[in-house]
Amino acid sequence: MTVPLQAASHLTGSNLSLGYGKRTVSRNLNVAIPDGGFTAIIGPNGCGKSTLLRALSRLLAPSSGQVFLDGKDIHNCPARDVAKRLGLLPQSAVAPTGINVTDLVSRGRYPHQTLLRQWSRADAEAVNRAMQATSIVDLAARSVDELSGGQRQRVWVAMALAQETPLLLLDEPTTFLDITHQIDLMDLFQDLNRNDGRTLIAVLHDLNQACRYASHLIAMREGRIIAEGAPNDIITTELVERVFDLSAMIIEDPISGTPLVVPRRRSGSTLK
Repeated sequence: MTVPLQAASHLTGSNLSLGYGKRTVSRNLNVAIPDGGFTAIIGPNGCGKSTLLRALSRLLAPSSGQVFLDGKDIHNCPARDVAKRLGLLPQSAVAPTGINVTDLVSRGRYPHQTLLRQWSRADAEAVNRAMQATSIVDLAARSVDELSGGQRQRVWVAMALAQETPLLLLDEPTTFLDITHQIDLMDLFQDLNRNDGRTLIAVLHDLNQACRYASHLIAMREGRIIAEGAPNDIITTELVERVFDLSAMIIEDPISGTPLVVPRRRSGSTLK
């Protein structure tokens, strides 16, 4: 899915304190997303992964600190300008009632529309590329309401791809997908990064997928960044135990050569 993109965007967060109402999730976070890389944010449930992604995407205003896009405070930038540089797949997206698949994917082109520039052939081609890449062409006329969870997820991914931004933020993009579609999407994301030069940031629950596909990991626990770097540099038995409270062996993935985490049995687990 090779498309001409604008120059890579630079995304950083400085001294971020994040939360919801009176509940603080993270304090004094500093993060610099590597340009042209594929960053995966990992950690246990409730550690602040999605909160950090929401802040980086402009969905959540920090209680203190700043997020910078291309050197400018992202909250001081016009929304349309941000949408041309940064695409987002949120965790719990809700489609308008009755909208069909093609119309929803087409909404990814709205940032490119103006009073002087309406729907064009380039827009139609972008939508078609996104639908082809996510294997939803056969769903084009279907109502989003009647799709399965996995099908809807692929439609939302297609909408984000149709936006054709140099930065793409993905919050749990493989949710609801079977293993085949998970691998298809992760392969697609890796191609977008390596072949198209897009910068990707994804919240991922599957640690082994994060190690295989991402070039940079941010490991979080209890609202703090515990470690960050390339998978081969930071994934150790000690880190996995510290971040996930999980005893595991680390071996080499025979396909990718990246770390493969093999959990040991948790004899003290209270789950039945």
